[in-house]
Amino acid sequence: MKITKFLYLIVFVLFVYACGSDDDTPVKPIDPEVPEDMSGFAKGADVSWLTEMESNNIAFRDTAGEEKECISLLKSMGMNSIRLRVWVDPANGWCNKADLLVKAKRAADLNMRILIDFHYSDVWADPATQTKPVAWENYNFDELCQAVADHTTDVLTSLKEWGITPEWVQVGNETGDGMLWEDGRATVNMANYATLNNFGYDAVKAVFPEAIVIIHRQEGDKNGSFRWLFDNLKANGAKWDAIGMSLYPEQDNLETINDLAIANVKDMIERYDCDVVFCEVGYYAALEDASYTFLHDLITRSKAIDRCLGVFYWEPQSYNNWKGYDKGAFDADGMPTKALFAFDED
Repeated sequence: MKITKFLYLIVFVLFVYACGSDDDTPVKPIDPEVPEDMSGFAKGADVSWLTEMESNNIAFRDTAGEEKECISLLKSMGMNSIRLRVWVDPANGWCNKADLLVKAKRAADLNMRILIDFHYSDVWADPATQTKPVAWENYNFDELCQAVADHTTDVLTSLKEWGITPEWVQVGNETGDGMLWEDGRATVNMANYATLNNFGYDAVKAVFPEAIVIIHRQEGDKNGSFRWLFDNLKANGAKWDAIGMSLYPEQDNLETINDLAIANVKDMIERYDCDVVFCEVGYYAALEDASYTFLHDLITRSKAIDRCLGVFYWEPQSYNNWKGYDKGAFDADGMPTKALFAFDED
């Protein structure tokens, strides 16, 4: 074992202890003698809350009610990919580099494909907030660009040292108005945002040249907003390999949102000659039938488009309004709802 791996193992033991968990993290090893074909269209989930949920003794069960490790369970239901967010220095430790490595290793051991989602923040980065990490608050723009590159390199190098190769990497999360506000706010300074993005892009390629680098925008049904962002990024020299979309329907647009999103996917592919992936989707856990219909239709239609790479459900393992989130895909007893059957062709 390399010294670096040994040090990371020590870091994780301390991390788990600090978070108040004295239980072993459940892990299901893969049988290395039975290789599996996990290629093709990505059917996945973001499970970034998983280790925190486990530390709170939250269990997951299959449809027969038997307790299972969550990523193994999702795999058994037809998923082949896992998405994981990473924050710079979160106050409670969850979703930092050490926590990311544990979840990524578990997914990799199950032969799952991996998408890494850089938020470039200590907290949530989304359309409402793109807050700089505390340690970066007083950086000038050049220092901020270098911090993006250094953080990206550090996290990805750690994954590489653990033998984990992500297939996709997001440079920013839901960056419809850029990232690292105010310096990188797109509506204020698109050139700055493009530059920050390119420092992230180049850092990814330096560690994993084959990784697909994604720029991710919210509201996948809003074609005009996507055209505005990517036209301006292109004009400012931004680099990307794929466009990421979020799609969260409400009851009043459930019948039309997939039509609009699929039309947007086709337009992005043609307009920018790049791939597209649904990085986040979700619908209300309590509305199982509607959720299944939405997902089945979206997956079927997306899979029929050559350059649409996949669909990821956001935190399906959440249940009983964990963290106030009501769009998971598990019921009150920790069992998968009908929605998840949309990911299993069999």
